[in-house]
Amino acid sequence: MRKLLFFLAATLMAAGHSYAQKFPVNATKLLELPVVYLPPNVTVHFISPEPIQYVDISTKQITGDLPVKNILRIRRMTLDSLKAHAFGDTGTDAVVTIVGEKFIAQYHVVSADLVAGSIQTDIEIGPAEIRPLDVPGVSLSQPELHQFALRLLAQKPEKHLQHSSAYGIKANLNHVYTLGDYIFLDIGYENKTNLRYDIDELRFKIDDKKVTKASNVQSVEIKPEFTLFDTPFFKKHYRNVFVFKKFTFPGNKLLHIEVSEKQLSGRIIMLQVAYSDILEADTIPVH
Repeated sequence: MRKLLFFLAATLMAAGHSYAQKFPVNATKLLELPVVYLPPNVTVHFISPEPIQYVDISTKQITGDLPVKNILRIRRMTLDSLKAHAFGDTGTDAVVTIVGEKFIAQYHVVSADLVAGSIQTDIEIGPAEIRPLDVPGVSLSQPELHQFALRLLAQKPEKHLQHSSAYGIKANLNHVYTLGDYIFLDIGYENKTNLRYDIDELRFKIDDKKVTKASNVQSVEIKPEFTLFDTPFFKKHYRNVFVFKKFTFPGNKLLHIEVSEKQLSGRIIMLQVAYSDILEADTIPVH
């Protein structure tokens, strides 16, 4: 009898341990999720503080898309019961999971009748709804990059690391900063003419220092991870901060920063940056 009781107790303990493994104590419960009401023929928008990387909607009767990178738009599909069974889904009670660069947020979306003044159609994802998330390859979020770039722009350039002039336009590399895996380039332009400069394209390329006619020129273009301002033109002064993932290049090459003007004028200004300027970059203080 004692052996039987011991066997039953051990079995119950093992089952409880297995159940605890499947359902962790700190797991988020459905009843704890923020509730979002979704009436028929109504669109609800989730506004994220940073670009959305991933979305999961647990029912096929709710559709969603990203009209812009930080907004999720969801809407109920109007299906009759036959079509609902064909979709394999007969309810609109769902969990919507939103993953940003460094957070995850979940909402309990339920169907509801439209009552004037009781339905929230735009939901801002705030600190209370998010959990921190460590996403591989993302060390700084877009809001953090924006914050650091603004801080750098508020500093007055003490000197110009590099400069060049053409067509009455002077280009200046004001400063180079680093933070973690990122390189911040503070670049400015001064227009000494009375003709405004309409920016067509601003490109960053790593090229050879010396180019001969017989050599094969290898040019590698790099793209900023973040640009502080999207400025289409400037009359007298232009300043911006461009953020790149850490990059390296040998001493026989240069980083060429090329800004070109829209036709018909087509003024092109080149700025050359040596690798030594990158290596001597200042570190951005976090606090």
